[in-house]
Amino acid sequence: MNNALSPARKTIVGVQFLFVAFGATVLMPLLAGLDPATALFSAGIGALIFHAVTKGKVPIFLGSSFAFIAPILQSIKEWGLQGELAGFAGVAVIYFIASALIRWKGTKFLTHLFPPVVVGPVIILIGLSLAGTAVDMSKDNWLLDSSCHTD
Repeated sequence: MNNALSPARKTIVGVQFLFVAFGATVLMPLLAGLDPATALFSAGIGALIFHAVTKGKVPIFLGSSFAFIAPILQSIKEWGLQGELAGFAGVAVIYFIASALIRWKGTKFLTHLFPPVVVGPVIILIGLSLAGTAVDMSKDNWLLDSSCHTD
């Protein structure tokens, strides 16, 4: 069976990934009060580790997730940055347990619950629905370097 994608399908997947990667790795840290540069660096290191562990079998870039935006924002209000970071550590433990479960049981049950035809459009909708927020935040929080201005 040939699983190679045509150039048109690669383009569609690439555009989909653009929305996913931008929203997750730039907008999510901004909303959570974290530095996007740190998030990009961490996501890149995480993706490299992932590729090393999986021996490059799964082409993916690991980034942030909007799945936890509400609890993240609430934890910041309740407990500050320490609470937010503790929540991230807790999610890492849950992800590790889920990974162990998938390793033990396999991926067929996941594919049955979340087929790609459902997951892809949902991720695109999340990115598109937050695009306006990203633009508004960029307009409101744009910092101009005073050295760039001439009087």
